[in-house]
Amino acid sequence: MFIHLPQANWTIFLFGLTALGLLGLGNKLLPGWPVSLLIAIGSILVVSFTPLSGIGLQTIGNIPPGLPHFNLPSLRFRDVDGIFGLALGCFLMGYIETISAARIFSEKYGYDLDPRDELLSLGAANFSAAFTNGYPVSGGLSQSTINDKAGAKTPFALIICSAVLSIILLYFTGLLKNLPMVILAVLVIDAVARLIKIKELRTVYSLGKFEFYIAIIAICGVLLFGILKGVLIAAVSSLVIIIMRASAPNIAILGRIPGTDKFSDIKRHPDNEEIPGCKIVRIEAPVFYFNQNYIYTHIMGLIRGANPDLKLVVLDMSSAPGLDISGSKMLVRLSNELEKMEISFKIVEALAEVREILRKQGMEKVIGHISRKVTISNVIINFLNPPVYGRDDETLE
Repeated sequence: MFIHLPQANWTIFLFGLTALGLLGLGNKLLPGWPVSLLIAIGSILVVSFTPLSGIGLQTIGNIPPGLPHFNLPSLRFRDVDGIFGLALGCFLMGYIETISAARIFSEKYGYDLDPRDELLSLGAANFSAAFTNGYPVSGGLSQSTINDKAGAKTPFALIICSAVLSIILLYFTGLLKNLPMVILAVLVIDAVARLIKIKELRTVYSLGKFEFYIAIIAICGVLLFGILKGVLIAAVSSLVIIIMRASAPNIAILGRIPGTDKFSDIKRHPDNEEIPGCKIVRIEAPVFYFNQNYIYTHIMGLIRGANPDLKLVVLDMSSAPGLDISGSKMLVRLSNELEKMEISFKIVEALAEVREILRKQGMEKVIGHISRKVTISNVIINFLNPPVYGRDDETLE
């Protein structure tokens, strides 16, 4: 924008700015009125009966009348090979814009959103467009906002819109010949400006910096490289950050909440009590091939840095929803290493999928039965009060 500012036609700029001001004023003074339509009609009349068209004001121009013809699309392998990357980009952009618009209005009006239905409808619309030589179809943010401003409440508004467009294409395309392009820009700017919510961005920053950074990457990427490349950069950055976070998950050290039999993170609750001779850790992420080495190294570091009288390590897996083969082998390796150090090892509160793969790896033969019913408190009670075995009642006494 700044590079091309010296090339601006200030008359057209003032014309657009005036239209934007009238649009904003009309929305405030005449709520519920079709102000956008009135502005568009007024601009057509101004261009038609004034010499503005002679100062470089671009208009839509002639629109071929008639409805599109239905025919089978030509489909050749070399065409598919040549446009596959572009088609993938169109799909990504279309779905992101569609689901973004759907989420905005579902939150605004309090109804449930089914992303699967949105994807199916998007596919059906594009499949149909292929038989009419149409453009790729997606849900538009600006179009949806204009539709909402016009008072649309149900999908029936789209049926009315389609019927009116069909009538215009058949009989009244000539009326749109003098519609200025700058007015289209004004309508889009007015609609999209309402979607820019700085307060919401601040809320995102306070709730989660991860989402905030992705939003900033998307904004900068779109501004610097264009919509498609910007969104792709944001999508790839999101995946990279997710993998980075998952590859170095949080491993909490747990302590007993004073006066209870519950355990929680000592870092968040420094008044928690550590059990002498015992180290309780909780893995707060799935254990997969790309983070298993980090988890092993981190836990072994905690064990080597503990007091020499360490006799028990309890691994709480209630926050680990998944475990793959590499992760299970890492736990077997950890168990074997602790056995060499003469330290007992217990796994508690593992989910069903995790328990199943650990049993197949033979962990129960080494550390005993892995049960969903055994809690940290059960293990600690047995550790602090071990059962006494003897030959007779006198020895037990």
